[in-house]
Amino acid sequence: MTSVLSTIQAISAAERLDSRGNPTIQVSITTKDGIFKAIVPSGASKGDYEAVEIRDNDTKRYHGKGVRTAVNNVNDILAPAILKKQFVLPKDVDEIDRFMISKDGSDDKSMLGANAILGISMAVWRAAAAAKGFPLYQFIKDYADTKEPYVMPCPFFNVLNGGVHSGNTMAFQEMMIAPVGAQSLTEAVRMGSEVYQELKEVIKGRYGTTATGIGDEGGFAPPISSPRQALDLLTTAAENCDYSGKVKFAMDPASSEFYNKDDGTYNMGFKKTKNDPTAQKTDICSKSDMMGLYHELMDDYPLVLLEDPFAQDDWETWAEFNKNCAIPLVGDDLLATNKKRIEMAREKKACNALLLKINQIGTITEAIEA
Repeated sequence: MTSVLSTIQAISAAERLDSRGNPTIQVSITTKDGIFKAIVPSGASKGDYEAVEIRDNDTKRYHGKGVRTAVNNVNDILAPAILKKQFVLPKDVDEIDRFMISKDGSDDKSMLGANAILGISMAVWRAAAAAKGFPLYQFIKDYADTKEPYVMPCPFFNVLNGGVHSGNTMAFQEMMIAPVGAQSLTEAVRMGSEVYQELKEVIKGRYGTTATGIGDEGGFAPPISSPRQALDLLTTAAENCDYSGKVKFAMDPASSEFYNKDDGTYNMGFKKTKNDPTAQKTDICSKSDMMGLYHELMDDYPLVLLEDPFAQDDWETWAEFNKNCAIPLVGDDLLATNKKRIEMAREKKACNALLLKINQIGTITEAIEA
């Protein structure tokens, strides 16, 4: 399909609410092909090496989480500068990203805000795809010069929450189900929904109706304190749906949240109070303890993915564990979608998979390059 060059006619930003009810930025870009919008995502737990989103820190609005400053950075600084350059889409799509990076001038986008820059980047790439006459996924595939055919991913459903995502005492942040036995994406979504609904009934039967509240990312947050309790719940729900072997599990401990940099230990009871009767000295785990725990869980449950099992700077333990890890060992906080961190992980053989998050790096161009 032949593309017709298109210029950007207008760029505007506004404050909106995300899925957690927190402020975020919406950016709208107008071209001859229409209006293209993007709402910037934001994580609840953030790694130290992610691009920096700007918040207002005005406690009188949204508990300090407002994004008016970032919105103004779009409307008053970035938008006029981009319009003045008269970039042409689709050919200048990556140049716009690089121009914003240069305009910010920092290593982590902390001057203008990764949320301000990413909002424009996302909307620009959508506008560029429209100018080319392609769906966005096809446009990105061509830009990245990807030769492999399309492969529909297996969706992972975050169905049990712990860590900073919930009010229970389980240290691990996310427990997921993966319908690996599905024959299509439609079937996978159905299977995921069925297990999720059955999980609610399992929790209700085991802990009571009041235990079926949900955590920060929509998964249930029952009063559990260990990953084994969580995986037992998932096992029962999958078996009740007759999906044994077809639905497998994944974990994201988000272990940087409970890592003690001073002594190199992991506090599995970091959410417990001093007076909590379940608090134990055994909650404090060495690096060796953590590796042993993960191997035991992989032996006892159908785990197909392990994300951030160790802290973002615990390179030695990552590399040691990766030597004998037979499933995808995913770096999220470890890598932060950062090219330098990814190269470091490759050199150290620290993990064998990455989690790509555009909000961690701040532009679509850099995410593709990562």
